[in-house]
Amino acid sequence: QVQLVESGGGLVQAGGSLRLSCVASGSIFRANVMGWYRQAPGKQRELVAAITSDDSTNYADSVKDRFTISRDNAKNTVYLEMNTLKPEDTAVYYCIYNYKQLGRSYDYWGQGTQVTVSS
Repeated sequence: QVQLVESGGGLVQAGGSLRLSCVASGSIFRANVMGWYRQAPGKQRELVAAITSDDSTNYADSVKDRFTISRDNAKNTVYLEMNTLKPEDTAVYYCIYNYKQLGRSYDYWGQGTQVTVSS
């Protein structure tokens, strides 16, 4: 089992910045992917950014050049630096931890942290 604890959400004005953190604990596999999804009211959950254990990254087009994902493997922590925030970035942001073993894929989710961007 893996537990994820997120922090760093809040209310910010458009153009501002926030930094989300997610700490993983429990049975951590060295080869894994961590990332962030978000879900706005009435919309499907969508991938924001992901990073592998060897620092390969992937971003949604809507956040490229504004958001930066990074990780500290020694601390089992993933970060999401969000700059130039827009009202459409308002959502609950969820941390995800994924690993693969014996051909199966396993996902663990955090409880979510609210990000609200006012115009």
